Amino acid sequence: MSLRCEVLAIGTELLLGQVVDTNSAWIGGRLAEAGISCYYQAKVGDNHDRIVAALRAGLDRSDAVICCGGLGPTQDDITREAIAEVMGVGLRRDPAIEAGLRERFHGREVPVSNYRQADVPEGASPVLASTGTAPGLICPVGPKVVYAVPGVPSEMREMVGGPIVEDLVARAGEQATVRSRFLRVWGVPESKVAEMVAPRFDVLEGGPTTIAFLASVTEGVRVRITTRAVGPEAPAQATAALDAEEAALRELLGGSVGGVDDDGLEVVVGRLLAQAGLRLAVAESLTGGLVCARLTSVPGASTWFAGGVVSYTPEVKRSVLGVGPGPVVSSEAAQEMAAGVRQALGADVAMSLTGVAGPDTQEDRPVGTLFVGLDLQGDVVARGAVLGGGSRQLVRERAATYALDLLRQRLLQAH
Repeated sequence: MSLRCEVLAIGTELLLGQVVDTNSAWIGGRLAEAGISCYYQAKVGDNHDRIVAALRAGLDRSDAVICCGGLGPTQDDITREAIAEVMGVGLRRDPAIEAGLRERFHGREVPVSNYRQADVPEGASPVLASTGTAPGLICPVGPKVVYAVPGVPSEMREMVGGPIVEDLVARAGEQATVRSRFLRVWGVPESKVAEMVAPRFDVLEGGPTTIAFLASVTEGVRVRITTRAVGPEAPAQATAALDAEEAALRELLGGSVGGVDDDGLEVVVGRLLAQAGLRLAVAESLTGGLVCARLTSVPGASTWFAGGVVSYTPEVKRSVLGVGPGPVVSSEAAQEMAAGVRQALGADVAMSLTGVAGPDTQEDRPVGTLFVGLDLQGDVVARGAVLGGGSRQLVRERAATYALDLLRQRLLQAH
């Protein structure tokens, strides 16, 4: 069995929701890269007895615990004392850390409370960082170990990404890695995706590669492929395993796979436009510029994105885009908006969105109604949908994703 390490985030502010714990997620990613198994992450407030209990529970389950936070100079920074109790030792003041504190204050008087950061449990080794005043700690507890790092992200990352992961790998006695890849699936509900890829579960059972699903109400379904490889060639072996499983899943999922890892729809659409040598224009109503914002977030978008028009009122739709009399939340209006913005901006391809974001109905259409117009070099079509209710922002985000996926599919069909 591989070495198991868990993460304990310390701080009452985490429990109260005043600070979001991003440190645990970052540490989990670094452990995976190093092939260290992490089955538990926990949070505990600034209470000595509860920190001690959480540490002992972690050591009962795992070979190592990384504590994050509670190493500062104030009264509520009590991680050192809690670790010392778990180790069954006292604290000693480290002269070298004291000297380092004086150097960091550049001749200014060091507040007495800061010297608490020089207190180290007997038998523990300090871990120094290039920034900050709080050293980390490597604390042996019998055959197991507790690591303590500051809660400041930059200091934590330097320590975990360097000496702490190195120490864990040395304790594990093997070279390993855990790697993941995400296939981004649009236009197919999570339950249907699970049905489509069901044959792979039987094939993978008992092996080092697994698949799982992460659904989003605005960004479709992500199919996660995760694999663990061991040995000197572990990174290359992991990549090969991910490549093989991605190919097998694409066979089952077909064109519904639109991107990989961080490639959102805007990235995929931009790539398709660039490959075809086409420039896109967008006319938005209910999304109020959200689609344009997503498109222009892609580096190099100026090579394939001409621009957009936020035609929020019926008057702008008619005067700027040439929408005729009649309802503006309609298939006809969406087609006219797409054709109008393509001509106005001299683009090859255009997309339009008109609908009802809420909270009230419009033109007797329910909240969540959407019409998308697509104009590919004069070939104009429209698609309507009811995306469901929810907050205005949720409807807008769903509409942007739905429209970009329609454009992706149309571009694939055309080329």
